[in-house]
Amino acid sequence: MAKRNLEILVGLFVLLGAAALVFIALKAANLASFSGGDTYTLQARFDNIGGLKARAPVRSAGVVVGRIDSVRLDPKTFQGVVTLHVQRTYQFPKDTVAKILTAGLLGDQYIGLEPGGDDASLAEGETIAQTQSAVVLENLIGQFMTGKAADAGSSGAAAEGAQ
Repeated sequence: MAKRNLEILVGLFVLLGAAALVFIALKAANLASFSGGDTYTLQARFDNIGGLKARAPVRSAGVVVGRIDSVRLDPKTFQGVVTLHVQRTYQFPKDTVAKILTAGLLGDQYIGLEPGGDDASLAEGETIAQTQSAVVLENLIGQFMTGKAADAGSSGAAAEGAQ
């Protein structure tokens, strides 16, 4: 009888561990934190979407208000078109700004919505007019290095001219 009880406890422990792994996998894939609920669809166009992916969160003031449904390239304008599903409880003004932000220094990217002051709200299927593309770390480093090289070249030329 004691052996049977031990086997039951071990079985429960294994099931609990499997449930924990499923929970962690869902959290890592951003599938568990947003209920499908009543949503409306918005679009935003960006010149550079960086590493933005479908199912990434849409946040406003740090609160998850929706999810990214899809990311695609417009073949005419060559811009990234992002389709968002936002919970109906959050109605954003027409002059809302959509920004691609990064969680932490090298974290996942998400869309941040900064509401404006317009009285009219964005409706189903509308496109957010004001957007800010992703900041690509490699581009920033390249610009910094190019700027430092140009500064070193100009200060070296100035020093030679002074002699």
